[in-house]
Amino acid sequence: MSSFKTLDDLGDITGKIALVRVDLNLPMKDGSATDVSRVEAVKPTILELAEKGAKVLLLAHYGRPKGQRFSTMSTSFVQGDVEKVLDKEIMFIPEVMGPVVEQSIGILGNGDIGLLDNVRFWPGEEANDPEFARGMAAHGDFYVNDAFSAAHRAHATTEGLAHHLPAYAGRAMEAELKALDAALGNPEAPVAAVVGGAKVSTKLDVLTNLVGKVQHLIIGGGMANTFLAAKGVDVGKSLCEHELTDTANRIIDEAAHAGCTVHLPYDVVVAKEFAANPASLRTCNVHEVADDEMILDVGPLATEALADVLKTCRTLVWNGPMGAFETEPFDTATVALARTAAALTQDGSLISVAGGGDTVAALAHAGVKDEFTFVSTAGGAFLEWMEGKPLPGVAALTA
Repeated sequence: MSSFKTLDDLGDITGKIALVRVDLNLPMKDGSATDVSRVEAVKPTILELAEKGAKVLLLAHYGRPKGQRFSTMSTSFVQGDVEKVLDKEIMFIPEVMGPVVEQSIGILGNGDIGLLDNVRFWPGEEANDPEFARGMAAHGDFYVNDAFSAAHRAHATTEGLAHHLPAYAGRAMEAELKALDAALGNPEAPVAAVVGGAKVSTKLDVLTNLVGKVQHLIIGGGMANTFLAAKGVDVGKSLCEHELTDTANRIIDEAAHAGCTVHLPYDVVVAKEFAANPASLRTCNVHEVADDEMILDVGPLATEALADVLKTCRTLVWNGPMGAFETEPFDTATVALARTAAALTQDGSLISVAGGGDTVAALAHAGVKDEFTFVSTAGGAFLEWMEGKPLPGVAALTA
């Protein structure tokens, strides 16, 4: 992995101005955030810079205003939540550059924090306009990126600023990059990947990238049905992308060529209707699915066999649930496998890295979110990393 500078590489920063890109795009209800985990993630970086005497200016987006100002999308809406998590007062600054910012910096003392307005109010942000980046950079002495979740976007505050100021990874970004490197960059073999979710179409690039990098590819969720259909299994009325069976077969061939074992369920949990604990619920071999049944989870025998596979591995990358986990009892395989991975991680025999919205929810549901080595809350960026694509925000830090 290319090296990047961290906060450890900063010298004396007393009185220096830090431009810090963070993710404060919080889910809101009735004027306050329903989840502040994104603020919790960047708290160590913000407080460390403040404690070292820097003037900290936070750059963030909120929603998708598409280069226009909407009062309902101002970052001032999240100011109270950020103050609560940091346990510090912060100054709201309704611009991102110019005299108002200059004046505000003059008012801020060393160790104080300012929150600039929504960077996406300016068209130059998403266009990654060098002039816009230069205008913001004029106010700072150095740049810190602590928003991995926005690292797959080449915007002015995620990529452009790194070309105008000395650039550093914040603590959350540093942890994320180290975990990802341990998972796929330079992992301890054997490596297993669990890839679940509804559709193969959304994970094609992920699967294609992984077959060349992992020794075990475990496919679950609705995606598994498409692979089973490709192998000639009649999946009844299960969610299945029949038009992608050729693609699924190509991935199976590529895996065989690369020495990667693809694991598909051989027993499954089926029902005639998708509902909690339906009367038609039964477990059967994949070759016994009736025309009016749908596969909704991996069966107990396959789940146990997959747990045995994990016991032989040193590294695990996980993205997506094994079944329709939001509805009981179709969460059984996901929960069981997640708990096995967590136990192996806690024993020190497995490095486990998971990410993506559904995945975080599934691991939380299984009660093991804090027992994996690393859980990434970055949706799109995590997926693009699993696809093997370079992330502009990360590449800019290592340039």
